[in-house]
Amino acid sequence: MFLDGQGELPMVEVSTRWSTAEIYLHGAHVTRFRRGEEPGLLFMSQCSRFTDGQPIRGGVPIIFPWFGMREGLGQHGFARVKTWELKEFVPAADGSVSVRWQLPDCPEAATLPPFSAEYVVTVSDALMLELKVTNQSEDESFTFENCLHTYIEVGDVTAISIGGLKGVKYLDKVANFAKKTETSGNLRISSEVDRIYLDTTGPVEVLDTRLGRRVRVEKRGSTSTVLWNPWVAKAQQMPDFGNDEFQRMVCVESGNVAANQISLPPGETSTLSVKLTSEPLK
Repeated sequence: MFLDGQGELPMVEVSTRWSTAEIYLHGAHVTRFRRGEEPGLLFMSQCSRFTDGQPIRGGVPIIFPWFGMREGLGQHGFARVKTWELKEFVPAADGSVSVRWQLPDCPEAATLPPFSAEYVVTVSDALMLELKVTNQSEDESFTFENCLHTYIEVGDVTAISIGGLKGVKYLDKVANFAKKTETSGNLRISSEVDRIYLDTTGPVEVLDTRLGRRVRVEKRGSTSTVLWNPWVAKAQQMPDFGNDEFQRMVCVESGNVAANQISLPPGETSTLSVKLTSEPLK
């Protein structure tokens, strides 16, 4: 159903027998996913701006068609600050509900090859996200980056461990993009973390002893995983993020960035899929 969300921005609420979700038309941004009476899976900043032209802080922003800064252009592309078109709701026989969105034409895309971007959010006992980009050019490749920038709610970021990245090479943005290799199978966070893990297609798990759950991030069509927590100093520098909120979140982002950017041939479609699940710790 349609509702007025924060900042009077329109959103839709999706309910299934397992879960509820909220999706804003602004950025086709999923801001909430909760199963039953369990804690919500997604972190949202209490300081987030809900304003046209400004990104929402938390949930799952869509990063496209570039990741990070581009000279003279906005950070992380324009998809997350555009009002997406709601195309249809699709209830399935298994009880899940899919919501299909389309990125509208916009001036920022004028310098790019013609393309279409579709986003499908499926709500069930899991949250499934699928971003499809089609190169509509007849003779020009479309080179872009994409990322589903998932903010995961945690009980205490210093008490979690992250698995699934051991042995993977990464760029450490905190160390001036130094190239390193992950040595830990149970990664812990005790300072600012901003890493682009390259050439990795496997799932990542966040073991959260405080909330008593294991969150699993599975993906397809993705060769990069970005891990981010701003820690104390960066949190204080961000006007749309609470000074202490870094303690309750970690970003595990699935996409294709940096050396893993996509060069899509004419007429081809690229699909990035993410599945978020959680289970109680035994």
